[in-house]
Amino acid sequence: MSDILEKIRKELREASDEKTRQSGLRFFREEVTLYGIRTKTVSDIAKQTWAIIKGLGKEEILDMCDSLWQSGIMEESFIACSWSEKLGPRLINSDFTVLERWVHNYVTNWASCDTLCNHTVGDFIQKYPERLGDLRKWAKSDNRWVKRASAVSLIIPARRGKFLDDIFEIAGILLTDPDDMVQKGYGWMLKAASQAHQEEVFNYVMQHKAVMPRTALRYAIEKMPADLRAKAMEK
Repeated sequence: MSDILEKIRKELREASDEKTRQSGLRFFREEVTLYGIRTKTVSDIAKQTWAIIKGLGKEEILDMCDSLWQSGIMEESFIACSWSEKLGPRLINSDFTVLERWVHNYVTNWASCDTLCNHTVGDFIQKYPERLGDLRKWAKSDNRWVKRASAVSLIIPARRGKFLDDIFEIAGILLTDPDDMVQKGYGWMLKAASQAHQEEVFNYVMQHKAVMPRTALRYAIEKMPADLRAKAMEK
Protein backbone atom coordinates (compact mmCIF):
# COMPACT_ATOMS: atom_id res chain seq x y z
CA MET A 1 0.00 0.00 0.00
CA SER A 2 2.76 2.45 0.95
CA ASP A 3 4.54 1.81 -2.37
CA ILE A 4 1.40 2.68 -4.33
CA LEU A 5 0.83 5.87 -2.37
CA GLU A 6 4.44 6.93 -2.74
CA LYS A 7 4.25 6.34 -6.49
CA ILE A 8 1.15 8.55 -6.67
CA ARG A 9 2.73 11.30 -4.58
CA LYS A 10 5.87 11.21 -6.72
CA GLU A 11 3.74 11.67 -9.85
CA LEU A 12 1.83 14.50 -8.24
CA ARG A 13 5.00 16.28 -7.17
CA GLU A 14 6.48 15.93 -10.66
CA ALA A 15 3.29 17.31 -12.24
CA SER A 16 3.04 20.29 -9.89
CA ASP A 17 3.45 23.85 -11.09
CA GLU A 18 3.73 26.97 -8.94
CA LYS A 19 1.78 29.14 -11.36
CA THR A 20 -1.09 26.64 -11.35
CA ARG A 21 -0.93 26.47 -7.55
CA GLN A 22 -1.16 30.23 -7.16
CA SER A 23 -4.03 30.36 -9.65
CA GLY A 24 -5.90 27.64 -7.74
CA LEU A 25 -5.56 29.41 -4.41
CA ARG A 26 -7.64 32.31 -5.71
CA PHE A 27 -10.74 30.13 -5.74
CA PHE A 28 -10.73 29.71 -1.95
CA ARG A 29 -11.25 32.04 0.96
CA GLU A 30 -10.09 29.45 3.47
CA GLU A 31 -6.56 28.11 3.68
CA VAL A 32 -5.99 25.14 1.34
CA THR A 33 -2.95 23.07 0.45
CA LEU A 34 -2.33 22.42 -3.24
CA TYR A 35 0.39 20.81 -5.31
CA GLY A 36 -0.72 22.97 -8.23
CA ILE A 37 -1.85 20.48 -10.86
CA ARG A 38 -4.42 20.81 -13.63
CA THR A 39 -7.65 18.91 -12.98
CA LYS A 40 -7.27 16.70 -16.05
CA THR A 41 -3.81 15.60 -14.95
CA VAL A 42 -5.10 14.63 -11.51
CA SER A 43 -7.97 12.75 -13.15
CA ASP A 44 -5.54 10.90 -15.43
CA ILE A 45 -3.37 9.86 -12.48
CA ALA A 46 -6.47 8.67 -10.60
CA LYS A 47 -7.58 6.55 -13.58
CA GLN A 48 -4.14 5.09 -14.17
CA THR A 49 -3.66 4.13 -10.54
CA TRP A 50 -7.20 2.73 -10.27
CA ALA A 51 -6.26 0.25 -12.99
CA ILE A 52 -3.47 -0.92 -10.67
CA ILE A 53 -5.45 -1.14 -7.42
CA LYS A 54 -8.95 -2.16 -8.52
CA GLY A 55 -8.24 -5.82 -7.89
CA LEU A 56 -7.34 -5.19 -4.24
CA GLY A 57 -9.75 -5.78 -1.38
CA LYS A 58 -12.29 -3.09 -0.57
CA GLU A 59 -10.89 -2.41 2.89
CA GLU A 60 -7.37 -1.92 1.55
CA ILE A 61 -8.61 0.57 -1.04
CA LEU A 62 -10.61 2.46 1.58
CA ASP A 63 -7.52 2.57 3.81
CA MET A 64 -5.51 4.09 0.97
CA CYS A 65 -8.27 6.64 0.37
CA ASP A 66 -8.15 7.47 4.06
CA SER A 67 -4.40 8.06 3.86
CA LEU A 68 -4.87 10.36 0.90
CA TRP A 69 -7.53 12.35 2.77
CA GLN A 70 -5.30 12.58 5.84
CA SER A 71 -2.60 14.36 3.85
CA GLY A 72 -4.75 17.49 3.70
CA ILE A 73 -3.62 18.10 0.11
CA MET A 74 -6.50 18.78 -2.24
CA GLU A 75 -5.24 16.82 -5.25
CA GLU A 76 -4.79 13.76 -3.03
CA SER A 77 -8.37 14.13 -1.82
CA PHE A 78 -9.52 14.23 -5.46
CA ILE A 79 -7.82 10.91 -6.13
CA ALA A 80 -9.50 9.45 -3.03
CA CYS A 81 -12.84 10.72 -4.34
CA SER A 82 -12.24 9.16 -7.75
CA TRP A 83 -11.32 5.80 -6.27
CA SER A 84 -14.24 5.75 -3.83
CA GLU A 85 -16.67 6.59 -6.64
CA LYS A 86 -15.36 3.66 -8.69
CA LEU A 87 -15.51 1.47 -5.59
CA GLY A 88 -19.19 2.39 -5.12
CA PRO A 89 -20.75 -0.85 -6.43
CA ARG A 90 -18.77 -2.77 -3.81
CA LEU A 91 -19.82 -0.56 -0.89
CA ILE A 92 -22.41 -1.90 1.54
CA ASN A 93 -24.72 -0.02 3.88
CA SER A 94 -22.35 -0.08 6.85
CA ASP A 95 -19.61 1.58 4.76
CA PHE A 96 -21.52 4.83 5.19
CA THR A 97 -19.59 5.31 8.43
CA VAL A 98 -16.39 5.64 6.37
CA LEU A 99 -17.87 8.27 4.07
CA GLU A 100 -19.32 10.11 7.05
CA ARG A 101 -15.93 10.14 8.77
CA TRP A 102 -14.34 11.70 5.69
CA VAL A 103 -17.01 14.41 5.54
CA HIS A 104 -16.74 15.23 9.22
CA ASN A 105 -12.97 14.99 9.64
CA TYR A 106 -11.30 15.82 6.34
CA VAL A 107 -13.56 18.02 4.19
CA THR A 108 -12.47 21.62 4.74
CA ASN A 109 -13.33 23.39 1.47
CA TRP A 110 -16.05 23.47 -1.18
CA ALA A 111 -14.04 21.61 -3.82
CA SER A 112 -13.35 18.50 -1.74
CA CYS A 113 -16.90 18.64 -0.35
CA ASP A 114 -18.55 18.74 -3.76
CA THR A 115 -16.20 16.24 -5.41
CA LEU A 116 -16.85 13.65 -2.71
CA CYS A 117 -20.54 14.29 -2.19
CA ASN A 118 -21.79 14.83 -5.73
CA HIS A 119 -20.65 11.38 -6.76
CA THR A 120 -19.52 8.93 -4.07
CA VAL A 121 -22.05 9.98 -1.42
CA GLY A 122 -24.78 10.77 -3.94
CA ASP A 123 -24.43 7.35 -5.56
CA PHE A 124 -24.43 5.73 -2.13
CA ILE A 125 -27.67 7.48 -1.13
CA GLN A 126 -29.38 6.30 -4.31
CA LYS A 127 -28.27 2.77 -3.51
CA TYR A 128 -29.24 3.00 0.17
CA PRO A 129 -32.01 5.64 0.47
CA GLU A 130 -32.52 4.67 4.10
CA ARG A 131 -29.42 6.83 4.72
CA LEU A 132 -31.35 10.00 3.87
CA GLY A 133 -31.99 10.36 7.58
CA ASP A 134 -28.25 10.72 8.10
CA LEU A 135 -28.17 13.60 5.63
CA ARG A 136 -30.88 15.34 7.66
CA LYS A 137 -28.61 14.97 10.70
CA TRP A 138 -25.74 16.47 8.72
CA ALA A 139 -27.93 19.47 7.91
CA LYS A 140 -28.16 20.20 11.65
CA SER A 141 -24.38 20.12 12.17
CA ASP A 142 -22.35 23.07 13.44
CA ASN A 143 -19.79 22.41 10.67
CA ARG A 144 -20.38 24.47 7.51
CA TRP A 145 -18.99 21.75 5.22
CA VAL A 146 -21.09 18.99 6.78
CA LYS A 147 -24.16 21.18 6.29
CA ARG A 148 -23.21 21.86 2.67
CA ALA A 149 -22.58 18.13 2.22
CA SER A 150 -26.13 17.33 3.29
CA ALA A 151 -27.40 19.28 0.28
CA VAL A 152 -24.81 18.67 -2.43
CA SER A 153 -25.00 14.90 -1.85
CA LEU A 154 -28.46 15.10 -3.43
CA ILE A 155 -27.53 17.05 -6.58
CA ILE A 156 -27.38 14.05 -8.92
CA PRO A 157 -30.45 12.30 -7.46
CA ALA A 158 -32.32 15.63 -7.63
CA ARG A 159 -31.61 15.95 -11.35
CA ARG A 160 -33.10 12.52 -11.78
CA GLY A 161 -36.29 13.54 -10.01
CA LYS A 162 -35.61 11.58 -6.84
CA PHE A 163 -36.14 12.33 -3.15
CA LEU A 164 -38.10 15.57 -3.57
CA ASP A 165 -39.69 15.45 -0.11
CA ASP A 166 -36.28 14.88 1.49
CA ILE A 167 -34.78 17.71 -0.57
CA PHE A 168 -37.43 20.10 0.70
CA GLU A 169 -36.90 18.88 4.27
CA ILE A 170 -33.14 19.48 4.09
CA ALA A 171 -33.69 22.85 2.43
CA GLY A 172 -36.03 23.69 5.31
CA ILE A 173 -33.39 22.85 7.90
CA LEU A 174 -30.81 25.00 6.08
CA LEU A 175 -33.27 27.70 4.99
CA THR A 176 -32.02 30.66 7.02
CA ASP A 177 -28.43 29.54 7.56
CA PRO A 178 -26.21 32.66 7.49
CA ASP A 179 -23.26 30.92 5.78
CA ASP A 180 -23.14 31.67 2.06
CA MET A 181 -21.43 28.34 1.28
CA VAL A 182 -24.37 26.54 2.87
CA GLN A 183 -26.84 28.82 1.06
CA LYS A 184 -25.18 28.10 -2.29
CA GLY A 185 -25.20 24.37 -1.50
CA TYR A 186 -28.91 24.05 -0.80
CA GLY A 187 -29.79 26.56 -3.53
CA TRP A 188 -27.87 24.34 -5.97
CA MET A 189 -29.79 21.32 -4.69
CA LEU A 190 -33.11 23.08 -5.34
CA LYS A 191 -31.93 24.17 -8.79
CA ALA A 192 -31.09 20.54 -9.61
CA ALA A 193 -34.51 19.42 -8.36
CA SER A 194 -36.20 22.05 -10.53
CA GLN A 195 -35.01 20.25 -13.65
CA ALA A 196 -37.52 17.47 -12.95
CA HIS A 197 -39.93 19.30 -10.61
CA GLN A 198 -40.00 22.93 -11.75
CA GLU A 199 -43.50 23.73 -10.47
CA GLU A 200 -42.93 22.19 -7.06
CA VAL A 201 -39.59 23.93 -6.56
CA PHE A 202 -41.01 27.26 -7.76
CA ASN A 203 -43.89 26.95 -5.31
CA TYR A 204 -41.41 26.11 -2.53
CA VAL A 205 -39.34 29.19 -3.34
CA MET A 206 -42.41 31.43 -3.44
CA GLN A 207 -43.60 30.05 -0.12
CA HIS A 208 -40.27 30.74 1.60
CA LYS A 209 -38.77 33.66 -0.31
CA ALA A 210 -39.52 36.15 2.46
CA VAL A 211 -36.91 34.46 4.66
CA MET A 212 -34.76 32.64 2.07
CA PRO A 213 -31.40 34.41 1.63
CA ARG A 214 -31.09 35.98 -1.83
CA THR A 215 -28.00 33.90 -2.58
CA ALA A 216 -29.92 30.64 -2.11
CA LEU A 217 -32.94 32.01 -3.98
CA ARG A 218 -30.89 33.02 -7.03
CA TYR A 219 -29.28 29.61 -7.21
CA ALA A 220 -32.62 27.83 -6.84
CA ILE A 221 -34.33 29.65 -9.73
CA GLU A 222 -31.37 29.87 -12.10
CA LYS A 223 -32.69 27.24 -14.56
CA MET A 224 -36.29 28.48 -14.55
CA PRO A 225 -37.92 30.53 -17.33
CA ALA A 226 -37.37 34.28 -17.20
CA ASP A 227 -40.95 35.07 -16.13
CA LEU A 228 -40.74 32.72 -13.14
CA ARG A 229 -37.32 34.09 -12.16
CA ALA A 230 -38.67 37.63 -12.27
CA LYS A 231 -41.67 36.72 -10.14
CA ALA A 232 -39.49 34.98 -7.58
CA MET A 233 -37.16 37.97 -7.34
CA GLU A 234 -39.99 40.47 -6.74
CA LYS A 235 -39.89 41.97 -3.27
